[in-house]
Amino acid sequence: MRKTGVLFLAAVVLAFVPTLFAQNHGEVGVFVDYTRLSPIETNNTGVGARVGFNVHKHVQLEAEMGYEFTQTFIEECTGCPLPAPIPEKSDLRILHALFGPKFQTGGDDAKARFFVTVKGGFTRIGISDRPVTFGNFFTSVEGLRANNVNGTLYPGVGAEFYLGPVGLRFDVGDEMIFFDSGRSDNLRITAGPHFRF
Repeated sequence: MRKTGVLFLAAVVLAFVPTLFAQNHGEVGVFVDYTRLSPIETNNTGVGARVGFNVHKHVQLEAEMGYEFTQTFIEECTGCPLPAPIPEKSDLRILHALFGPKFQTGGDDAKARFFVTVKGGFTRIGISDRPVTFGNFFTSVEGLRANNVNGTLYPGVGAEFYLGPVGLRFDVGDEMIFFDSGRSDNLRITAGPHFRF
C-alpha cells in the first residue's frame, strides 16, 4: 500500500511539471513569522521562507518553512527592592512546515493580488537553550521524531503588492495544531519581501 501511495504522488507531481514550466512563473520569498500560541498565550517570533509555482493563472502550489526561536514575556518582581517588570526569555522553539494551494486574484503582472490558502503539514514545538544559529536550526530539523511532531492545518488570507518583480506579502490565518489532547487554534501572521520569476 505504501509503494502505491508513493507512485500515486509521483504521478501527480509529474502531471503538474509541464504546467509549471509552461507558466514560467513562480515566487520566492522570506518573511518574519509571528505566532500567538494557545492555550499558553505566548507571543513567538522568527523567520521563514517560501517558494510557490503557478499551476494556473489563479492557483499556486506553495511550500514554506518557518522557525520561531524567541519568545519574551514580562515577569513582575514583587519581592524586589524596586518593584518593576523584568523581561524574561523563554527557550520555546517552534518549527512549521506547510504545503498547499494558494488561490489568488489577478494575473502574472498584477500590481496587487489578494488570496486565500489552505495548507497542511507539521509543527514541532520544543525547548532548547542552544544559541540560535544555522547549525542548531539544522539539528532541530534532523531531530524530528514522530513523538514531537504534530499535524497542522493552516487556512489563511493575505495580500501581495508588486512593483515589477519585487513585492511585499502579508498573511494572516489560524494555524490549527492537532495534539493528542485536542486541537489548538493559534493566530499566525507573516510579512516579508517576495520576488516573481
